[in-house]
Amino acid sequence: MGAPEGEVKKILLVRGGFGKVYKGKLPQCDSTIFAIRLDTGGGQGDKQFRNELQILLDYKHNNIISLVAYCDKEDAKIIVYEYASRGSLDTHLSDARLNWIKRLNICIGVATALNFLHRGVGTLEMVIHRDIKPENILLTSDWSAKLGDFGLSLISAINNETDFVIDHACGTQGYVDPLYLESRILTKESDIFVWCGFI
Repeated sequence: MGAPEGEVKKILLVRGGFGKVYKGKLPQCDSTIFAIRLDTGGGQGDKQFRNELQILLDYKHNNIISLVAYCDKEDAKIIVYEYASRGSLDTHLSDARLNWIKRLNICIGVATALNFLHRGVGTLEMVIHRDIKPENILLTSDWSAKLGDFGLSLISAINNETDFVIDHACGTQGYVDPLYLESRILTKESDIFVWCGFI
């Protein structure tokens, strides 16, 4: 799958941890998007890129940011997303317009997305996000929540005997479940612990 035809008008928004983030407009449908272009030097972020792409292709939900297009070439790794016009939740936490009803609806939206990821659907496996934080929750014009940034997420088989994974603890410092950090035992409750800290 490649980028849509026609030249995309783009503006550099920020330089992220693994590349540059752009805002753009698709000329043929006048649709606003945002895109991340991975810095390909040294292979940094390649695993996170593939992880993000796999989850966005397989796990579709109203409260998960949607994939528009992607480019996966050696010298150009780009993911194009639907545009969430209000940006990330962290920029609004002190905003008076973000009243308690909107906050509650955002909480419900993120909880619904996590429930979808943690359950697995049909043949899909469980996804544990591992990096829940306000910066990874995007907001649309009507303040609906869209969970994003799946680079650190773990896709894990679900069965009746095993509901945890032992791995090296990862995530953003200050947002990682302390029990997971100490034991290296990851469960879906690690995502829930972190998210409940914002409520």
